[in-house]
Amino acid sequence: MKRFAIWLLAAAALLAGCSGSDEGKEGPGGGDDTPAIAPPKNREDVEGLLTWIQKTHFEYMWSGARPNSGLARVRYFADEPSKDENTLTIGAGGFGIMGILVGIERNFITRAQGVGRLEKIVSFLERAERWHGMYSHWIDDRTGRTIAFAGSNGEDDGADIAETSFLTAGLLCARQYLKDGSAAEQALAARIDALWRGMEWDWFASDTDDCLLWHWSPTVGFKKNFHLEGYNECLLPYLLAAASPTHPLPEPKKAYMNGWSRSGGIVNPGSRYGIPFVVRHNSGANDVGPMFWTAFSYGGFCPKGLKDERGVNYWKALRSHALIQYNYCLENPKGRKCYGADCWGFSAGYTSNATTDYQSMRTNNDVGVITANAALIAMPYTPEQSIAAATHYYWDIPTQMGPWGFWDAYSDTEGTVRRYLANNQCPVAPMIENYRTGLLWRLFMSAPEITAALTVLGFTSDND
Repeated sequence: MKRFAIWLLAAAALLAGCSGSDEGKEGPGGGDDTPAIAPPKNREDVEGLLTWIQKTHFEYMWSGARPNSGLARVRYFADEPSKDENTLTIGAGGFGIMGILVGIERNFITRAQGVGRLEKIVSFLERAERWHGMYSHWIDDRTGRTIAFAGSNGEDDGADIAETSFLTAGLLCARQYLKDGSAAEQALAARIDALWRGMEWDWFASDTDDCLLWHWSPTVGFKKNFHLEGYNECLLPYLLAAASPTHPLPEPKKAYMNGWSRSGGIVNPGSRYGIPFVVRHNSGANDVGPMFWTAFSYGGFCPKGLKDERGVNYWKALRSHALIQYNYCLENPKGRKCYGADCWGFSAGYTSNATTDYQSMRTNNDVGVITANAALIAMPYTPEQSIAAATHYYWDIPTQMGPWGFWDAYSDTEGTVRRYLANNQCPVAPMIENYRTGLLWRLFMSAPEITAALTVLGFTSDND
């Protein structure tokens, strides 16, 4: 109970400095009609631990939401709570929407509360700035207008189809969840469907190469010329561009095969620690990338039991990704004190309390920092290793659990890095739920457009 009391004090302090929407201020348990969610009783209470981790990470989207949109803020720094407080990350919003569905099913909130928040989010998205139906990476909560993405010299000031795809996965899960509900829920599902139908995926087809282009700017057009090529986090845009009922790519399979899979260059026959890579990561042929690549396209899309025409089974690739990171931390070639069987995983996140240093960490960029959510979002692929890490973070590093879930990172030199990043907090509850019940996978994969798109792209069963 001491740990729970500390959590409540921290939550009160954080929320006092960071206003959220009125719907989300009920605290643990979600409201008068839901049971209080208690922390785990002891180290052996794994189910209680997983529920508590889901609940606390869910709070980043729920009680930490911005007042106008109901969506999560891009970041929160314990020592600078007002930093970017009105900046939304649209992709994290998709995982936040998935988290709301988890919250309803886990009784963190009532169904009425969850549907009310979804209606608020959809209303905001309907009036927010869009470019050919697509949203920008960052949006201002106060105005719904685009905020140019950092470090882009102002050129990333329009549509971002990768971030929009992560949002869309959440919206489609919500549509499927609501479509057979009350009249009001069915009406909300129809409004979500209208947003989906308004997305012009074919606009983002390269004129010169068979691929999708990541960005379009109202000021410089396709100047960035950033091709979506695997393997990274961006398989989902190709699936959605094939699934669109209104604006599909003219030749989606050709774009997938030549663009995403690099005309076969995505296949990697090599291995590390005796574990086959399956795919060539964009971080290098002999390394694996940041762990968020295992979540961003797979919060809704479940590749288990599927392979594409090149024989790539993405479930195996995702499991290999996580296991190679895990084994790297066991090997620990740089002698980091905190690395081990219960402290592992690199992703994109913060490295320090003292600076705004944000890096994409991976096996070939080991800076001595463990990203807390990395092992958590890999739980569907590596449950034993991921649960060991979750148990260690909660019971052995008391400073690591904050009011909105585990703080972003941990290192030998600084201990807990007391910062939150929406892209790290919001996927945790959905990915753990996919491990526990498959909820989001079932919803997304039940969409008839997705089933049809997988056939168009050439996916077939793989029970090997």
